[in-house]
Amino acid sequence: MKEKKNNKKTLIIVFSIIGGCILLAFVTIMFVITMKNISSLGNRENSSVDTEEKVEQDDYDIDYDDDDIDSDSTNKNDYYEENNNLNNNSNNYGSSSVSISKQNALKRAKSYLNTMAFSYEGLKNQLEFEQYSEEDATYAVDNCGANWNEQALKKAKSYLNTMAFSYKGLIKQLEYEKFTTEQATYGADNCGADWNEQAAKKAKSYLNVMSFSRDGLISQLEYEGFTYSQAVYGVTANGY
Repeated sequence: MKEKKNNKKTLIIVFSIIGGCILLAFVTIMFVITMKNISSLGNRENSSVDTEEKVEQDDYDIDYDDDDIDSDSTNKNDYYEENNNLNNNSNNYGSSSVSISKQNALKRAKSYLNTMAFSYEGLKNQLEFEQYSEEDATYAVDNCGANWNEQALKKAKSYLNTMAFSYKGLIKQLEYEKFTTEQATYGADNCGADWNEQAAKKAKSYLNVMSFSRDGLISQLEYEGFTYSQAVYGVTANGY
């Protein structure tokens, strides 16, 4: 019995030694494999570094075309110049002291003057009627560039194209349109009207709507501002 126990102990010791040797061999093999992997990885990194260095060196060796460089520089200069111009325009716009409402009122005033004649006060009243403030309307009329004498003259001619006026009657009508007496007089003086012919046209317009005696028609024409001689001419031109 004692020998059997000793044999068992011996076998256990032998198996323990064999197991230890196997474990040691396994650890050794794993260590060798790991070292090989580390060595391989280091070689790859060195190869990659060498490649990058070669690429960088090749980049330094590129032969640039002077024309391309000049073209790029020109394009950059054009780009910067354009941006500077845009910035300057933006600054100028931002620094404008004229409000948008005043600018719009001025545009509206000019559009009116392109289609018909206005006095200073007449144009201002028209703009205010369109809901522009008094300040905006005043700015527009002050800066529209109109010659008010010429506006009075245009207005006088437009009236004479539609009906007959005496010299005094035309001045009164222009004053009614808010032209000053000086401006209205300028318009009447320079409209080129033949006041005798105006009297004849006025007499005819009266006779087209009602009957008049000779003296009654002369009196009516004088009431309209024609002189006596003009009134007589007008009545006579219509068969009286």
